[in-house]
Amino acid sequence: MSDDSEQPAGMADGPHWLGHRERLRHRFREGGPDAIADYELLELLLFRAMPRRDVKPIAKELLRKFGSFAEVIAAPEARLCEVSGIGASAVIEFKIVLAAANRLTKGKVKGRTVLQSWSTVLDYCRSTMAFGAIEQFRVLFLDKKNGLIADEVQQSGTVDHTPVYPREVVKRALELSASALVLVHNHPSGDPTPSQADITMTRQIIDIAKPLGIDIHDHIIVGKAGHISFRAARLL
Repeated sequence: MSDDSEQPAGMADGPHWLGHRERLRHRFREGGPDAIADYELLELLLFRAMPRRDVKPIAKELLRKFGSFAEVIAAPEARLCEVSGIGASAVIEFKIVLAAANRLTKGKVKGRTVLQSWSTVLDYCRSTMAFGAIEQFRVLFLDKKNGLIADEVQQSGTVDHTPVYPREVVKRALELSASALVLVHNHPSGDPTPSQADITMTRQIIDIAKPLGIDIHDHIIVGKAGHISFRAARLL
């Protein structure tokens, strides 16, 4: 559905939402992000996409449908456009924010010793994957000093399954001369509890990698409800 850019009828001094926009921008400038609610942050993004429309009802409907600001920003374009009023311009604004957040968290990880900045790694994994609509399996490839060589999505799947090929994972590690790996995947259901298939797949990768001198530092599953570390759960 295309964005509605027609100006609604209003009083002689302009529609009511013009004053609301300025007040909301002022509150954000003065108080920062903690001064506004999630739907108001969405409004600020929608202002640019819909310059001549009251966007508060749309912002509230987005939150009702998806649950949180993060879930709105990460939602697939097709599902976003199911909300009346949302079109390409609004989707682009959301995806710019998502890309910026991912770049920011990735920048904090890149060039640092991964195991000494573990909380930053977890933040990065959650921001990039926790709210995805399909399962993805990614690998952080580390050097001998546990610095990040590369961060690659190896496979994408469906809402509840991603095909993972252990030999291909290890082959890529050898190509990059990686000494260790951190495996990461998401559960779109929100529950990060590992399945038996997750545990079996992890063990297969370990069994292939270990004789080649490649360590598996951890396997992290992220979801909206949090994350689970295989190492912390003693599954490695």
